[in-house]
This record gives sequence, C-alpha cells and structure tokens, in this order.
Amino acid sequence: SVMTAKASRTPKPKTKAKSAEVALKQNKTVDKPIQPKTSIMPKRLINTKDLSREDWLEVRRQGIGSSDAAAACGIHPYLSMLELWMIKTGRMSSDIDASSNNGIDGYSPLYWGNTLEPMVAKYYQEQTGNKVRRVNAVLQHPDPDKHFMLANLDYDITGSDEVQILECKTAGEHGAKLWKHGVPLYVTCQVQHQLAVTGKTAAHICVLLCGHEAKIYKVERDEHLIESIIEHERLFWQYVETDTPPTPDHSESAARALKQLYPKPKPSSKIDLRNDNGANRLFEQLLSYRASMEDIQQRHDQVKHQLQSLIKDHEMAIFDKGAISWKRSKDSVSLDTKAVI
Repeated sequence: SVMTAKASRTPKPKTKAKSAEVALKQNKTVDKPIQPKTSIMPKRLINTKDLSREDWLEVRRQGIGSSDAAAACGIHPYLSMLELWMIKTGRMSSDIDASSNNGIDGYSPLYWGNTLEPMVAKYYQEQTGNKVRRVNAVLQHPDPDKHFMLANLDYDITGSDEVQILECKTAGEHGAKLWKHGVPLYVTCQVQHQLAVTGKTAAHICVLLCGHEAKIYKVERDEHLIESIIEHERLFWQYVETDTPPTPDHSESAARALKQLYPKPKPSSKIDLRNDNGANRLFEQLLSYRASMEDIQQRHDQVKHQLQSLIKDHEMAIFDKGAISWKRSKDSVSLDTKAVI
C-alpha cells in the first residue's frame, strides 16, 4: 500500500541492491496486520520536550535508538557498526551534519530533515485523514532483558486501529536512490525496532523525495524480523558494555572511525603477528586482492588505449550500448566516464 504525490516526471537513477547481515526484505504489505505475541507498554525513560540536544544525545548513549538499529545490525548505508560503537562509547561525536557535510556549504541533512519534518507530517494528515501528535519522550523496552532498546518516535497516530506510528523522512538527490524499489532496508529495520519497543502492530512512513515527491508506505509488524534485530542489537550492545570494538567493514564510515580510534602510529613501534593465524590469513588476502586489482587495472588501461586508437582525434565515439568522450588536457588524455551513456 503506497500513496504517491508527484510534482515532477524527472526519472530516478538506478541503484544496486545491498547485502545485509540481517535477513531484511524490501517492505511488502500484507492483508491483515501481524499481531505481536504480547501486548507491552514501553517505559517513558525521559521527557524530551525541554531537553537540550546535549542531554538528549547523552540519553541516547544509554542504549540503541531506532535510528541506530540498522547500524547495530551492520546494514546502515552511511553508518558502520564500528562508528556507532565509537559514538556509544564516547569516542566520537554523533553530530551528523558536522561529520558528513562533504565540504559543501549548506549541506546539512540533519537540519533540513528536522526543519521539513512538520511539513511532511502535515502532508500525511491531509492525504490520509489520520491525526498525529508528537511523542516528547525517549521510550524504553519494558523487558529488563531488552533494556538497551530505546525509541524516539516522530509521531503517534491517534484514533486508528490499523496503524499507530508515523515516521517522517526526507531524502535528497543521493538518498532518494535508496527508495527506488520501496522502503530501504535500513528504514525497515528502524521501524521494526520502533514496533518492537512500543508493542504496536503497524507504522506509516511518509517520505519526501528531492523536495517535490511524497510517498506513504505501510510497514506491518514482523515477529521473525524483530527477533533477528533484537539478537543483532544484543550482540552489538555486548561490544559496548565490554568496550570491545566490532570488526570493521569496507565503508567510509569504518575508515573514519579507525582514523579517529588510531589517529597516528607510535614512533618506532612494531607488532609481531607472525604467530597470529587470523592476521596472517588477512595479510594473504590483502596481497591477493592487490594483485587482482593491479591485473584488472592493466586490462582496463589496455582496452582504454585500444579504444583511444580507434577514436583517433574525434571527441566522441558512439557504440551500440552508449557513448564515450575523451577529455584532453595539456599533458594527458583521459576517458570521461561521466559521458558513458
């Protein structure tokens, strides 16, 4: 069940599917809501109405919030498990805007998301007829065994038996790509976490894409998925409680975390890992991958040069499946990959 409002026919770019450690699926609705096994009432950990941002961030460090869930499960597209661990253990700031502005003035996803959120909620109410209200509290799972599960909901939906939670999202040019085939995996994980903490049966997600297209998705409670999320979050929280860093992944987020965790080598220091079988296997893999990359680079350059010799002094070449052009500078000639159609 997806409601759409379009103000533009601009085509959206294609995206590749991402693998995940948790068995998450693109959101698909079912005919009847899946009822939770037990009816629970979350604890109101703290009122946030007059809470400063600094105090709010400190409260969030006490557990895994719904926006942390995908990172804790290892499937967030922008935040690695290692960087989340750094934040939860106080080694890094969680100021998203400061850490990810890419050097672009005015690039502030957190600011714009918060600013546009009431407008998205207003649109949702107009389109569905549902009434919503703010939830000015950090909620905590009532089960002591799941005390690490927190949730800071955008809105409650009032007077509806079908759906009880509204999650508002905004996505720019790059983020919108993740919504091409429905609710992204990391957002599905976030909402299922909210349903787990609150005991609710369903949520609506209202997303504003590129500032001119809105969609509304329904997410039903999935007990099997919630169980998987809880187990992954439990494992992550053990890393936090024991101050043990999780294994880093391939992401820029993990690289950022490692750079801050180990900012500079100790002068003249050395570690002997010859008797560490795991470390030696990783080193052998690195050598193998590096050799493969060099081989692929050589093949790439050979094909590029052969094409260049066929194009000669023409600026562009057209093929059955697209076209390429050459950028010529004073000292070099390079393939313009952005011109590939």
